[in-house]
This record gives sequence, structure tokens and C-alpha cells, in this order.
Amino acid sequence: MKNNYALIMAGGIGSRFWPISRTSYPKQFIDILGTGKTLIQQTYDRFLKIVPKENIFILTNDNYIHLVKEQLPDIADEQILGEPIMRNTAPCIAYGSHKICKINPNAAIVVAPSDHLILDNDEFVRCINKSLDAAVKNDCLITLGIKPSRPDTGYGYIQYNTKKIEEDFFKVKTFTEKPSYEIAKTFVQSGDFLWNAGIFVWSAENILKSFEKYQPEMNDIFKEGTDIYNTDKEKEFIQSAFTQCTNISIDYGIMEKADNVYVLPSEFGWSDLGTWASVYELSEKDYVGNAVSPAEKVIMYDSSNCMVNVPDGKLVVLQGLHDFIVVEDNNTLLICPRDQEQDIKQIVADVKQRFGAEFT
Repeated sequence: MKNNYALIMAGGIGSRFWPISRTSYPKQFIDILGTGKTLIQQTYDRFLKIVPKENIFILTNDNYIHLVKEQLPDIADEQILGEPIMRNTAPCIAYGSHKICKINPNAAIVVAPSDHLILDNDEFVRCINKSLDAAVKNDCLITLGIKPSRPDTGYGYIQYNTKKIEEDFFKVKTFTEKPSYEIAKTFVQSGDFLWNAGIFVWSAENILKSFEKYQPEMNDIFKEGTDIYNTDKEKEFIQSAFTQCTNISIDYGIMEKADNVYVLPSEFGWSDLGTWASVYELSEKDYVGNAVSPAEKVIMYDSSNCMVNVPDGKLVVLQGLHDFIVVEDNNTLLICPRDQEQDIKQIVADVKQRFGAEFT
């Protein structure tokens, strides 16, 4: 395990979970499912079974460093990699990979979001360990793909072909961003598409070679810090480095361009918890399909298939409401049809424009 490292990405603002998730306190730091642990705490605990705790690094926005320290007290300051500005996933992964490579040139790295749900932790651990081994042996970049259970327009898709390594890892043919429902339906029917879980595995050496080949300017920016990483000058260097980086995802920047990308089809009870609909799917429901949390003082008449999340102790009475999201938190009430929840991101932008950052 000593060569295994984890980069946990925890810099997003989770705007589709508004009003519970706010820019100042986003969803990865919230116990959205009522399990007793926040999403980032669950993710950290999961990786303790794969890598030593000193090899877990958290990539986050500078504004959230205090939340990481508060929720993960075992993490040392040097394991929290603060991003001064949001620049998508490629720059922060380049930063983390260069820093880890300086510590251990033989490192094998798994990169994962901090805010996803995994129901089968044992199977997840097995898939990651298998991928770490395959990535090092075969000099390749590996991504985990989830076998789709339905045509879902909220996920990216990975298409693979029959070429494979070590029996279970298939050569990636294409990446597709969130498709229309009709296209998603054809993807699922074809049988050679998987949901993109946003979980990546590679050796430090290979990912840096890929940055050098496909994102040379970005790679040069972080390569300049080789003698600075893990010293007291690192933070100052990173402040400057991020301002020079383009805003690009690891998918666009590296994975769609590289010719040595393989996918492991996986089933470990995954959800990206990206929307209220995903929480609704996972929640216990009453006989007419209402998912209510907490339910002590919520009364529903002639209402069905609603997602209701309100403060504990709040008396809420709903009548004649079908297929709605009702969420109250932070002095804000949201009532929205479930099939229009993709509009929440735009609603948040409108609220910010009209009333300032206080409500977002």
C-alpha cells in the first residue's frame, strides 16, 4: 500500500443541491442522506482501506480548507491542497500529481470526487486495487465505468471496444458528455456504453507524461514547482500557478485525447448524488412515493412522488402536490417540479444576480 495515493476532489459548490448546499458550505461537507457522516467523511473512510492515511490528499478551494480540517481532523495541513481560484479538474490534478511524484516517483494514484455515494464499499475497494495494479503494470490510464441501469441524461458516457488488457479492462473508444434522452436510450441499448463515474487511476509517471504530451503549457506551469512542493513556499507558488492555467476538465484535457485509456466496467452501488432526483431515488418512500426528511411534522394530503426536505421541527402541510421537490434551508424555500430540477443551477444564478451572494 505504501505506493498507493489518493487525490480526493472537494472543490465544487454543489449548486444543484441549493438551497441546502451553498457556496460557503457545499454538499460534500453536508450529511445529505442522514447517515451520520458527511459525504467527504464517507469518501475519506473508504480510501483508508486502499491507501495509508498519510497518502490521502484533499484538493479543495482555499475557502473550504477550514471545513476540511474540521471534518477530517486526521489530515495534516500538507495533505490539503488549496486552489486559489476555480479552474476545473485538470489543473488541480496536475498540481496533485506533481506534488505526489516529488514525494514518491513510484506512486500509483486514484483520483475521485468527494461527494459520490458508494453502497458496496468492499466491491469498490476491490475495483480500485485491481485498477491500481493494472495501471502500473500496463502503463495506461484507467477510468471506472458504471453499468447503466437506465437512460440517464445527467451522466457522461464512455464507449468501449473489444480490445482489452488483463481480461477486465476494455479500450475506451469515445467519451460523450450528457446526451439527450433519445441518444442515452440508444447508448444503453447498444450494450457498449457505461456511465462515467469520474474516478481515475494511473501511475504518477504516466499521468505526468500525458500532461506533457496533451497539456504541455499546463504541465510546464506545475513542473516549475518541482523544488518548491512540500516546502513553505508551495502556497505562494500555487497562487501564481493557478492564475496561468486554462479552465479545462481532465476529461477534455487528457482522457479524450490519450490513446492508452482503458475502462473497468463496475457495479458497486454508485450514485454521483448530483441532483435532488438522485437523493429521491435513494430515499425511503411512503406508499404513494413521497420521500420526506425529517417526517415528524410533515402532513401530506392528496400528494404523491414528492421529495420533501425541511428543517427538523418545522410544521409543513402540503395538499394536492404531485412530483415536486420541496426543500427549505438557510432562510430559503424552494418548490420545484421534479422534472425541472435541471433548472436549479440557473435559478441559483438568478438569485445571486437579484439578491447577492447571501442566499447562494
